[in-house]
Amino acid sequence: MFYKIEDKLVALKVKAQPKASKSEFCEPYGDDAIKIRIKAPAVEGAANEELFKFLAKTFKVPKSSIILKSGDTSKIKVIIFPLSEKFKEWIAQNGY
Repeated sequence: MFYKIEDKLVALKVKAQPKASKSEFCEPYGDDAIKIRIKAPAVEGAANEELFKFLAKTFKVPKSSIILKSGDTSKIKVIIFPLSEKFKEWIAQNGY
C-alpha cells in the first residue's frame, strides 16, 4: 500500500513525474507508491515545492505541516502530513 496512517499522520509514498501539463494524481505505481504528475520542472526544488502545494490544497492541510521524509532528489519520495477528512474521503472515493 502506498500510504500508512499512524498517530494521526499520513505517510504517503509517491512517484513524482515533473514537467507535466498539470498537477494531478495518476494510477498506483507498483505495489507501494502512487504516481503524481507535477506541473513544475525538477529544477532547484521547484517540483518538490509544487508537490507540497498540490498535496496541501488537495487534502486541506497547511503546507507548513508537510514534511519530506525521504527522496529529496529522487523521483520516489515519502511525504508525511496530518490526517485530514479530505484524505479519508479521497481514499474512500478511489477505493484504496
